[in-house]
Amino acid sequence: MSSVAFSSTVRPAPALPGWLPAAALIVGSAVLSPVLGSAIRPLFIIGCAVVGWWSWKREAGAHLQSAILLFSFAALLRRLVDLASGYEPSGLMLTGPLLTILVPFALAIFSADDDNRRAPNQTANSQIWPIGLVGLCIIYATALALAQGDWINAASGALKWFAPLAYGYVLSRNSDPEKLIEAAASVFLWVLPLMGIYGIIQYVDPPEWDRYWMNLTTILAIGAPVPFGVRTFSTMNGPASFATFTAAGLLLVFFVKAGRYALFLAAPAAMSLLLSTYRTAWISLAVGIAFSALFRTTRSRALSMTAAILIAILAAAFLTPFGDMIGVRLASFGQGSDDSSAHERLEEFIQVWQLPDSGLLGTGFTVTDVGSAGSMAMDGMIINCWVSMGIIFGLACLTGFIWAAWSAIQTAWRDGRPAFIVIGALAAGSLVQLPLANIASGELGFLFWMFVVLIPRHGRDLGIVNR
Repeated sequence: MSSVAFSSTVRPAPALPGWLPAAALIVGSAVLSPVLGSAIRPLFIIGCAVVGWWSWKREAGAHLQSAILLFSFAALLRRLVDLASGYEPSGLMLTGPLLTILVPFALAIFSADDDNRRAPNQTANSQIWPIGLVGLCIIYATALALAQGDWINAASGALKWFAPLAYGYVLSRNSDPEKLIEAAASVFLWVLPLMGIYGIIQYVDPPEWDRYWMNLTTILAIGAPVPFGVRTFSTMNGPASFATFTAAGLLLVFFVKAGRYALFLAAPAAMSLLLSTYRTAWISLAVGIAFSALFRTTRSRALSMTAAILIAILAAAFLTPFGDMIGVRLASFGQGSDDSSAHERLEEFIQVWQLPDSGLLGTGFTVTDVGSAGSMAMDGMIINCWVSMGIIFGLACLTGFIWAAWSAIQTAWRDGRPAFIVIGALAAGSLVQLPLANIASGELGFLFWMFVVLIPRHGRDLGIVNR
């Protein structure tokens, strides 16, 4: 009796936030980097794997939040370590978040209780077919690189392409879509202002560690390491990664999180998104908002978000010292055939077509950085798949991505709940990016696969709603 009475008075300790270990790893690595030097690099990678294991054992939402944090800040941490210990050209620390999202796949393979973690009445996700198709193409490209003896690029390319795909697979089997969308929006609510404020500071006067890295890296599309000369990449590894993450985060925050405080917190990120001058993310965001405006349940928020973005553009144009730069970049949408970026992308296709075999078989994951002598720039999924996988497997890979995105869009159209509308909006934005950016590997691959797989298991069970 006494033991029962005692146990009834004991209150469970409040649960720690699922993202706390990831945040502690980032802050701790930054603080210890001047002391430990280059040793912090392998320790961070090991820490990412531990965070992946701990958070996935807790719940999928905690793991997703941890992964978003690590992808958002790993590049900044890498630059801090480079400044303290010397430039490390391979970006070894950037593999840490990839290991984080590989851990659930390894646990699913080697753990017998994976099937017991599924939500009730869930069967295999219909996205398993495009996942399998893309997986076969990744195996083919890896085999091509290995056949040429290029072990380093084979391993690097396979990791960057396969880790996001494997993560999408385990999310499709073990997750509640609406809870995951809520978890992602919650962490983006705090990640966006941090990235946004840092991005503005970076543009006005880049910190020492950013200038050091910009002077040594072979990435060309980051501007100059001088005040008002940076193409803002904030805490990430380039303008494309930062802008794409920010655009996705803004959609999630606007459509999932209510309240004026959400708009206030997201304002710096919207300004930094403009400073990235990455038009592909701008287009993707516009398409996502337009898609959401088609539904009655999200139409008012889509209109509010449109108004907020227009206000941000006007404020940037007339109230900031960088208004002229933003105006020039926005005006480039009307250049048509005079657009230099369009000419460069067309030239890439011409170069591949003029190869001896016109890229019929592909070269595998053997492509060097565009800043390396003799290498060819590759913008967009079409040219990446063509060069890496050849015409046949490249088309198959593109089909897998379009298939996955289109399935998510169809689900949103049939279901009509806000969480699935956001998934459809993100998928629609991804389709627009296909010819313009590589959304298959690294952090962008993570962003694509973690959302498009979150669809109901049977489309025929969905109810039609009024739109």
